[in-house]
Amino acid sequence: MISNEALHKKTAQEITALLYEACLDHLEEAKMAINELNHTVANEKLQKSSDILYRLGAGLNYEAGIVADQLDSLYNYLADRIVQANYKKDPAIIDEVVNHISIIYAAWSDAMKKNVDQEQKMLKLKKNAYEKNQMFEH
Repeated sequence: MISNEALHKKTAQEITALLYEACLDHLEEAKMAINELNHTVANEKLQKSSDILYRLGAGLNYEAGIVADQLDSLYNYLADRIVQANYKKDPAIIDEVVNHISIIYAAWSDAMKKNVDQEQKMLKLKKNAYEKNQMFEH
């Protein structure tokens, strides 16, 4: 579990990644609980997964365009599938949801990494421009 202080230091992108991770963890724990016939724990974990998808959907920036609309539709579909998995206690449905969220999470992580790489490149270019400017001033 992450502390509140550490959580407040995270960027919105990092929090989104944490939500994907938590959702995947809850889904895997729900699947294990179903296999152990512990339906109470499975129910709790699936409800938490559904809540996370709701939060992810609520955090979408709809001004970003069609991708946000498509993600919203996908989150709603996955939330519906979680309800079905919970009702039927069906690990195969959970596997379907895990597969989709894993793909989104991998893409999100890759985009975050590329963004950090791009930011570092821009900082290096600014530093070089500053150093060149300093050479001409002295």
